[in-house]
Amino acid sequence: MVLARAFRDDLPPIQLAMARWVIAFFLCLPFALPLWRTHWPQIKTHWRLLTLLGVLGVGCYNTFAYMALQYTTAINATLLNTLIPIATMLLAAVLVHEPLSGRKGVGIVLALLGVGTVITRGDWTLFAQLEFNRGDLWMLAAVFSWALYTVLLRRRPAGIDPLVQLLFYIAVGIVVLIPFTLWEHYGLGKVPTLSLTTLLVMAYTGLFPGFLGYIFYNAAVAVVGASTGSLFLYAMPVLAALLSILFLGESPQWYHAMGFVLVFAGILITLPRTSPSRIGHSR
Repeated sequence: MVLARAFRDDLPPIQLAMARWVIAFFLCLPFALPLWRTHWPQIKTHWRLLTLLGVLGVGCYNTFAYMALQYTTAINATLLNTLIPIATMLLAAVLVHEPLSGRKGVGIVLALLGVGTVITRGDWTLFAQLEFNRGDLWMLAAVFSWALYTVLLRRRPAGIDPLVQLLFYIAVGIVVLIPFTLWEHYGLGKVPTLSLTTLLVMAYTGLFPGFLGYIFYNAAVAVVGASTGSLFLYAMPVLAALLSILFLGESPQWYHAMGFVLVFAGILITLPRTSPSRIGHSR
């Protein structure tokens, strides 16, 4: 997110998303293609669900996030991104009827207060005036798309290799992005500035968050378990905020700190209380 914010004038958001996933596709292809035939029967059977997951997880989430960073700061975007676990719980309760405990309810309220503090810059009268930064609204759309992706991910068929799934999701996302990429480039006249630096930025987004990030995260979860592994996601806003301050010159404000505290308090309250022995069994 820090790079997308830093190069927002050089790399239009939809074209950056397209470049990210095209690079990730070709990186994933040699690993997933040999396994494709084995998993093709399951893919054909569940193609509707897998296609929807590709639209949400690849086509929507990063594109919406990059759109957000055209208008809002990287600090704001990463803080709003921490709403994903809370949004996932709410959608799971509505769509798959997962129960919401009192502890989860308190956590949701705290997290929503934190997000409200960030998007209003501490001025809650903006809710009455409905004057929000459009970047914050794009980021909330990204949060919703990823939360819905996460809920639906629980229904994916077992037994399909993760790399095969990733390749399918990326392919779907690329197809979805093609018309919007052409519209942004030719319709809006937004042309990327191609230089060694911007090419390296595109390569980075494709290699690390687009391809290796997925692999490393899944490998970590396999070792330490899902509950422990998911905790590392909450380090993202801290790191992004520090990088934004160091490299983008963004100034932290009091409402960032307040929103950070409220969101993380809400997340910590909703996390399952897993004992060390249970973590050991999940390995």
